[in-house]
This record gives sequence, structure tokens and C-alpha cells, in this order.
Amino acid sequence: MQTAREFFVHELGDMLDAERKMLAILEQQQEEVKNQQMLKAIEVHHGQTEKQIERIEEIFQDLEENAEEQECKGVDGLRQEKEMFMQEDPSEELIEAFNIAATVKSEHYEIAAYTSLIDLAEKMEERKIVRLLNQSLREEQQMLKKAEGFSKKFKPSVMDMEEEVEEEEEVTTTRSRPRGRRAA
Repeated sequence: MQTAREFFVHELGDMLDAERKMLAILEQQQEEVKNQQMLKAIEVHHGQTEKQIERIEEIFQDLEENAEEQECKGVDGLRQEKEMFMQEDPSEELIEAFNIAATVKSEHYEIAAYTSLIDLAEKMEERKIVRLLNQSLREEQQMLKKAEGFSKKFKPSVMDMEEEVEEEEEVTTTRSRPRGRRAA
């Protein structure tokens, strides 16, 4: 790899792999997510991700390059995090919490990747490619905003139970403390 164009094509292949893997992750999340608003957002983003893949393929065509995937280790890492988490036998509610957090993480990753690709395309003066990548970037930013909103609103009841236990322990500890003697 010697040129910016070769680097761009390499990174575009990485993004193609990332989006295809994200499509599979979104399909899995559709089966797990219980919150109807989050489910709707994931379904919409699934459709957007399909379009993002088409845009990347179109960019490869415009560059007269084969649409070759480069293994995206970043998304592989996110997927491995989920596999390790699931080995802990989490409750459905904690799976929901994990999926919301994972969506935020993955959107940040994709936003960074698209921003980098746009920067390279601008330097190569590829206006059409910049436009296509910006469209995908906007979709990722929209999904991030939705996921962050869900994250702020979502509070697993398990967290409430831990707080209640801590409060009960404080009350019990306070009541059982020996009281000082009064002077006569």
C-alpha cells in the first residue's frame, strides 16, 4: 500500500465488513430487545445499514475497484464482548441494558470510521463519494442520538433492588449502633 487511494480502498473494505457484521448484530438485537421504541429504531437502522452497504458498493464501482472486505477487528471486538457477556447468564433486562450500551459503542465506532473516510475522500477531491459517505454518517449520528436517549431513560429494576438493599443495610446499621451514654 503506497497511496492515499489504496489506503482509502482498504478502509472502505473495512467499513464494508463492519456494516455487514453490524447487519447481523442488528438482526440478533431485534430478537432480544423488548422496548418497542428501541426495537423500531433498530428496525429502521437495519434498513439504513442495508443502504449503507449499497452505498459502499457503489463507491467501489465509482473507483473501479472490487468490493473486497477487509476484516473489521473493531466490530469483531464488540461481538466478542457480547459473547463473553452472555456467558454470565444475564437476565433479559440486563441483556436489554447491554444492547443499548453496545449500540452506543458501535455507533461511535461507525461515526469515527465514516468521518475518517470522508476526510480521505475530501483530500482526494471525490465529491460524489463524500456525499454518499456523509449520508451514511448522518444515519449513524441519528441512531447514536436515539440510543443515547434510550440509555438515559432505561433503568433496569435490578439496579433498584440493589439500591433498596443498600438502603435497608444502612437503616439496619444505623439502628444497631450502640448509643452513647448520657452524662448524669
